[in-house]
Formats: sequence, structure tokens, C-alpha cells
Amino acid sequence: MSSSTLDQWNEMKVLVESLDLDVHKNASGNASAGVRARRGLRLLKSKSSELVKATIELDKARKA
Repeated sequence: MSSSTLDQWNEMKVLVESLDLDVHKNASGNASAGVRARRGLRLLKSKSSELVKATIELDKARKA
């Protein structure tokens, strides 16, 4: 794996860790935490698709 791929992966792990508190607060009834959690989940979704695209390009470059 390239360092860029690992950097993206570490960024995603930090994002998941930061979402943990808001998800728990939302489960306890805090509506504002729910908004933050959903925003973070959408960001996580876009970051994960970027990581998938980057790894596909890396694999293609290695095969070429």
C-alpha cells in the first residue's frame, strides 16, 4: 500500500472514532448530536469512496 492510501485509511479511522461520541449521544436523545453524526457519516461515505477509487487506480498502475 502506498503512504497516500494509508493516510486516507488513518483519516477514516479518526473520523469513525470522532463519530462514536455523537452516535451515543444521539441514542440517548440528543438531536443535535444526531445531526452531527449524520453529517459525519455522509463524510465517511465520501471518504470511503475516494479510498476505493484510489486503491483501484493504484492496482491498475501496478499491473500496467
